[in-house]
Amino acid sequence: MVESLICNNTQSRVSSVLNRDVKQFGKKFMFDSNEETCWNSDQGESQWVVLEFPQPVKVSELRLQFQGGFSGKSCKLQGSAKEEDLKHVVDFYPEDNNCLQSFPIQDAPLVQRLKIVFENSADFFGRIIVYTLDILGEKVL
Repeated sequence: MVESLICNNTQSRVSSVLNRDVKQFGKKFMFDSNEETCWNSDQGESQWVVLEFPQPVKVSELRLQFQGGFSGKSCKLQGSAKEEDLKHVVDFYPEDNNCLQSFPIQDAPLVQRLKIVFENSADFFGRIIVYTLDILGEKVL
């Protein structure tokens, strides 16, 4: 059954936080279901988010909501088993808008770690602003 794979035991890391202000712009705000809060990266190319799941998962869909003007333009999803090297899963190209966007993942491998790389941004300085991030798929026991 397809469900959200992000739970309380999912660990996350991000490349940066604007002005290191995690209280206002930290990674936890991508997962709080509050449309008023967000993760805001600092400037620079190739911002990223890493998710580590408590068990292996099969990803079927990636959902992202950016702030228009601060979206990723060229992005890639990488995945691996817990301690293995990350391998390319899919490239995706979000639109520069405020809408929740969905990216189906075909034939995704079984992974326990995912990395979303925002190779470049609609913002001149490379900042990324994400209001919502969700990963849908199946948990494998």
